Amino acid sequence: MTPSADGLAASIKAAGEAGSKSGAKGGLPPVHLWNPPFCGDLDMRIARDGTWFYLGTPIGRFELVKLFSSILKREDGKYFLVTPVEKVGITVDDAPFVAVDFEASGEGDAQELHFTTHVGDQMLAGPDHPIRVERDPQTGEPSPYVLVRSDLEALIDRKSFYRLVELGCHHEGWFGLWSGGRFFPVIPSKELP
Repeated sequence: MTPSADGLAASIKAAGEAGSKSGAKGGLPPVHLWNPPFCGDLDMRIARDGTWFYLGTPIGRFELVKLFSSILKREDGKYFLVTPVEKVGITVDDAPFVAVDFEASGEGDAQELHFTTHVGDQMLAGPDHPIRVERDPQTGEPSPYVLVRSDLEALIDRKSFYRLVELGCHHEGWFGLWSGGRFFPVIPSKELP
């Protein structure tokens, strides 16, 4: 059987219905418990801006994108959509999620940064959801990320990153951000103009 987006959607809906009949509460499916056989790659891609494509066409239904994002899993650097009965490979251009906004509260080392992704996931940056910044070796341009869940990150969008920089401070030779009691370095202080 060739994997398809419709088949995956039907499998995950059936698994969700079975879970609700057994009294399971809402939330994300337990993909960490599912280890079905690999069924091949699916022509599905997540672009750097968070747009999901199937067979080269953007998926226009937010509910479907949200459903697929809930069954996403990363293993050995590769991305898969997983149901209780099948596992298919997909392509991710950068990170599978985009952090499109955040709210800040507190100040200094008591600051908390609460992020929201383009599919509605929310997380507090801290030890369980660290922020990291990669820099392009040729241009020096930063690409900031926050961990969403289980080795799945969100690229922090540009407008949010600019707002984050305004909240940054210097700590032990680094310019960076505090959140959840942890300091996240962005750039060595000596490199700042």
